[in-house]
Amino acid sequence: MEQVGTLFGDQAMTLLIGLTGGIASGKTTATDAFRALGVTVIDADEISRELTGPGGKALPDIALAFGPDTIGVRGMKRGLMRETVFSEPAKLKKLESILHPLIKREIFEQLKKLHEPYVILSVPLLVESGNWAQAVSRVLVIDVPVDEQINRLVYDRHLGEEQARAIIASQASRAARLAVADDVIDNNGSIEDLVAAVQALHEKYTALAKEKAAQKQS
Repeated sequence: MEQVGTLFGDQAMTLLIGLTGGIASGKTTATDAFRALGVTVIDADEISRELTGPGGKALPDIALAFGPDTIGVRGMKRGLMRETVFSEPAKLKKLESILHPLIKREIFEQLKKLHEPYVILSVPLLVESGNWAQAVSRVLVIDVPVDEQINRLVYDRHLGEEQARAIIASQASRAARLAVADDVIDNNGSIEDLVAAVQALHEKYTALAKEKAAQKQS
């Protein structure tokens, strides 16, 4: 892909790997495995939780757009907001218009401080947002079938099936994610299988980062 810099300019000097996948695909387990190998992970979901948590920078605009009852002592009321935005696409877009610029700014600030061979940039909506896919060197998709996503949302996260399907429908399709993938981890197996796949990609990305560094020096 090699289009680093479209979004982050000259600050993105390391090899950026964009990690994505549908909800309940196992992105967090994958990023934990990369972190266990000493790889720096910048996680858009984690940044979003900070922005919407107690004292978060996004809370005033969220309260203004959706009403003060959407904010509690723990920050944004996630269950209430989930029901609100996934039932009305326009409200989902409104929430994204508040959060995405703040998330992008924080990612930029974190990237400026890094001098790693490669960095994992975990962005759940990488495909949907457009620009994210142009900002990374490679796209890594954590992939599971839709039926497995629904099972995990219903049985592990205790969502209703209708709500689970609505969330999945609001995201890019599985086919759309796979169409832009440079690398894919099939996460239908065990955690051990996932960890082994991450280890293999870590070796691959380390080698690619060395090649990129050598090309810059030549």
